[in-house]
Amino acid sequence: MTSAATIAPPAPSVARLRGTSPWWAALLSGAVAFTGTGSATLNGDELATISAASRSLPQVWELARHIDGHFLPYYLFMHLWVQTGTAELWLRLPSAVAIGVAAWFLVDLGRRLHSTRAGVTAAAIFALLPSVSYYGAFARSYAFAAAAVVFSFWALHRAARGRGWVLYGVSVALVCSTHLFAVLVLPAHLFVLLPQRRLLARMLPALAVGCLPALVLGLVGYGERHAISWIPQRGPEVLLKFPKMAAGATEVGVLLFVVALASAVLLGNRAWGGALLGWLVLPPLLLLAVSHLLTPVYVDRYLFVTAPALALLAGIAAASVPRMGVAAACALVVVSAAAGIAQQVEVRDANGRFEDFPWAVRKLDARPGDAIVYGQSSVRAGFLYYGDASMPDDVLLTGAAPEPDGFGYPERDDVAAALKGRDRVWMVWRGAKGAKLPRIKAVQEAGFSLRSTWHSADVPGLTVALYTGS
Repeated sequence: MTSAATIAPPAPSVARLRGTSPWWAALLSGAVAFTGTGSATLNGDELATISAASRSLPQVWELARHIDGHFLPYYLFMHLWVQTGTAELWLRLPSAVAIGVAAWFLVDLGRRLHSTRAGVTAAAIFALLPSVSYYGAFARSYAFAAAAVVFSFWALHRAARGRGWVLYGVSVALVCSTHLFAVLVLPAHLFVLLPQRRLLARMLPALAVGCLPALVLGLVGYGERHAISWIPQRGPEVLLKFPKMAAGATEVGVLLFVVALASAVLLGNRAWGGALLGWLVLPPLLLLAVSHLLTPVYVDRYLFVTAPALALLAGIAAASVPRMGVAAACALVVVSAAAGIAQQVEVRDANGRFEDFPWAVRKLDARPGDAIVYGQSSVRAGFLYYGDASMPDDVLLTGAAPEPDGFGYPERDDVAAALKGRDRVWMVWRGAKGAKLPRIKAVQEAGFSLRSTWHSADVPGLTVALYTGS
């Protein structure tokens, strides 16, 4: 078995590409991700980022004590970032940069494990995945988590060659701080060093220290599990959708997943072949196990950290084709790009994040004296961000600032009294037209009947309804 410390160096012709290829790949990946930044409108999760980041530091801490505690490091970073503005492009720029960073390390990791051709192919595939376009233009921490995971495998390879265990520990800490469930890739690290007891003894202390943030954030997250009570329990059948989730499209996901499985065999270093395969398949398996052992937590976006592994394994497979590595690599990149075109267009649509708030604002053909009631208090954030002075009167709102322990706003409960003297009431909620919400019932009990309703194209989407007095 080839050891991690004796991977053959690249050929001289390949080595000349070292200095430039990672930077070009980083720029390409970041640019592709950023092209979708201004197209799709912000959704509820991104508006939650604005809400959290716009608070004072004590208020951010107070929020983390009740909800989204595992996002605290990201919220602290974004607290500094939004000091210069909250425009869509500016909010999403850090995620696009994180995708570029991930691509840089992906190229160099591919070069270290196989060849520069493998690394460049992996970065090209990664840049063209619809999932990368989605999360690279998304004001949440998922792109950060993907970058941190790639960095951790890069640092592990460097440490396994006899240097950099402190850097490896730092990389693990970054993984743990970007997103709690990114830690599900860390067991795959053990595949590299299990055959080498001496290196394993040096790795474990760095791994243990690096995991301290995960321990803290995990305890905080477990105490706040009520905040994710909306997540349904999933069965094993959900794993069949994993290739689509990782790639962002079914066709390209299945293609690359099959190629990736072959790559784990083709990679001459069995230890690293097992590690990369573990990087790809362990997170969904472990997340499903956590869901059944502790509390339901299986959400597709928590597994975006596997996308770089999918691209890297596919890149290695293409570069391993005898005497046709360049042709195979180009063909795989082109086919992957073509298979994901429909989804690339979809994620760049105005409703690409499935909550088109500007569309909902335009549906509000308000007259003087009209009222508006929100089915979920947190939906108000989208209308505060995209709305203008022509908005209907927000009759339930009792305070301008969001609640300190969440993303909703303080509201009065006496809906009938708040709507007294009103002839028309606009209602907006997250979900389908037939949703059964207490606020809808309260408006109806106040004497209003449904006149018109509209729903955006995708689920969950937004529903806008007009109620008139009897």
